[in-house]
Amino acid sequence: MSKQNNGSILPEHGPLDENGREILLSIKNIDITFGKGEEAVKAVKNASFDIYKGETFSLVGESGSGKTTIGRAVIRVNPLAAGEIQYKGVRISGKISKALDREVIRNIQMVFQDPAACLNERATVDYIVSEGLHNFHLYENEADRVQKVENMINEVGLLPEHLTRYPHEFSGGQRQRIGLARAMVMEPELVVADEPISALDVSIRAQVLNLMKKFQKEKQVTYLFIAHDLSIVRFISDRIAVIYKGNIVEVAEAEELFDFPLHPYTHSLISAIPIPDPELEKRKVLRTYDPSQHDYSVDKPEFVNIGHDHWVYGNKKEIEKYKELREKGERIPSIQIAATEEEVSQGIAQRRELTEAEMEFLKAPTNDNGSVWLQVLAFFLPIIGLVGAYAFKAQKYYRNFLKLKKGAVAGLIFRGILIAIFLIALVIGMI
Repeated sequence: MSKQNNGSILPEHGPLDENGREILLSIKNIDITFGKGEEAVKAVKNASFDIYKGETFSLVGESGSGKTTIGRAVIRVNPLAAGEIQYKGVRISGKISKALDREVIRNIQMVFQDPAACLNERATVDYIVSEGLHNFHLYENEADRVQKVENMINEVGLLPEHLTRYPHEFSGGQRQRIGLARAMVMEPELVVADEPISALDVSIRAQVLNLMKKFQKEKQVTYLFIAHDLSIVRFISDRIAVIYKGNIVEVAEAEELFDFPLHPYTHSLISAIPIPDPELEKRKVLRTYDPSQHDYSVDKPEFVNIGHDHWVYGNKKEIEKYKELREKGERIPSIQIAATEEEVSQGIAQRRELTEAEMEFLKAPTNDNGSVWLQVLAFFLPIIGLVGAYAFKAQKYYRNFLKLKKGAVAGLIFRGILIAIFLIALVIGMI
């Protein structure tokens, strides 16, 4: 093991894969079991994946699938029953030296799901954010500590006067910002974000996600992002892993996974994504995953790379089918809606896939909320509103585009009516 100039016992860089990407964290065939004997429950089974430096790797699945269990294993809270976890090529699971343990804590931080439960209610914000700096002596003197804490509080969108307050004095979104500040002040290389926005209001979620992306861009932070909502994960992830009852069933780049979902469980998760059209959402057909459709009694399943850096869990027969589907290169739709009576009368089947235009709405960024204020603004400033509308459309902000367009058109019609009334009045006056 090489040493960094700062005395770290970890190597400066992790190993490279065959494509030259630096592997920061490697999960190798891990099992995690709770309980003993006949009451033992295997929460994670033979899970494997790599996380590359600088990327956002998302772990997605329903409640109880083992997402958080893996995240807690990465920060050495949950012990492994089998396999190992490597950080920069160094094993960090199981028994390790005290010095290496401190390095792991210093370099891998966690942002928790519940912003209320993860903060010490008896401690001030200053103490909460400073605790890691104290434990690892990451400041030169008191003035340096205060400067670091104040800078971090400013970066997460809070004010220095908030440092003397207690967690119960803040909203959920503000508490999550405090939790993020506590993690980021340590300048970690890897952050395990365990459903950091699921407990927040919808209006606050985009702010916290944008804040996390800002840190990633400025500080080259790598994220293991744990979530159950694929509609959020799609827009922030470089790669996505889908987990079902402790098994990793599919791993691929974000757009690859949505364009070519292969495992039936992935299809069921995608079909649950809300459609931002009330009529279509009402007629959407949910796909329910039935594990009994797989026959693994003789032909045992494996986790296989079928090409395009796309990994799928299945037996030989399933893998061949998945490869055939992927090599066709045709997008595999996962969302179906029930056809209306009119569509059926036109010869359309009882169910149809979303059109390309309808699919575009699902690709809208997370902060594309279609605020009514955009419509009001465009009504009073219609020309500016139309220019802004098509600027939003170019960036795939379709909800914002529709609000601006609707407001601008209404504003132009209103002005047209006023001009028509004025001209009619003028003509009548001249008669």
